[in-house]
Amino acid sequence: MEHHINVLYGAVLLLLIVQLISFTFISSQSAKLIAQQNNFEEGVGDTLNQIRQENQYRISEIVRSLSQQRTDFENQISFLKSTQQDFSLIIEDAIKKVVTVTTDVSAGTGFAVGKGGYILTNNHVITGSSAIQVQTYSNEVYVAQLLGVDENADLAVLKISGKIDSFNLSDSDLVSIGEKVIAIGNPLGLSFTVTEGIVSALHRQGPNGLQAYIQTDVTLNPGNSGGPLVDKKGNVIGMANFKVGGAEALGFALESNVLRKIANEIVGSEIIS
Repeated sequence: MEHHINVLYGAVLLLLIVQLISFTFISSQSAKLIAQQNNFEEGVGDTLNQIRQENQYRISEIVRSLSQQRTDFENQISFLKSTQQDFSLIIEDAIKKVVTVTTDVSAGTGFAVGKGGYILTNNHVITGSSAIQVQTYSNEVYVAQLLGVDENADLAVLKISGKIDSFNLSDSDLVSIGEKVIAIGNPLGLSFTVTEGIVSALHRQGPNGLQAYIQTDVTLNPGNSGGPLVDKKGNVIGMANFKVGGAEALGFALESNVLRKIANEIVGSEIIS
């Protein structure tokens, strides 16, 4: 009888030990599973955050690319419109920025730049004069002050007290051969005459040694000197300077980049940006 009781106690004890071991094992596995689940969730969370960041970056790049493409497209449309239309839309505005320059010995053309009544013209237009007058398209007449000249570049800078609209100067390095242009001037005393042509060549060398002239087939006659060569955007790309004597459709204009540099040097400050 006692032997059976001992066997029963032993069986119960063994069962408890087995259950304890099973519980410990199950608890350990559960802890591992929970830890793995937490690690998995953290990993998934990090991966999702990384994916979100990458997607946001890609979306930003796509938006930026689309915006740039739209800008490029609009620029192309504007360029195509400008190449297909004539100059009638810009002449009315451009001609108001051109002036007749008259002295006691000669006459020519000039045009307004910057702010403050600055006028550019050729030096040979005002050379030897004792008085200079400027007449605008609206028939206002001003006595002009000579600020300075560059004889080699044949450039003079004048200043008037009145208000006048001014031209922007284009980057002449971006001018293309074949591009349509107009010249505005006072040929043979015919005030504010507009002639049209194309750019025939770039960076031609002038008689002064400067390799800074735009060759054009625009008709240039006495009185055009100092007038602007204007592109289809209404900006100045050069100043009418000289033509080859006796030759038709062979005129030359000092490039706008050189005009800007020398004019600012003459005045001693940046009047043209």
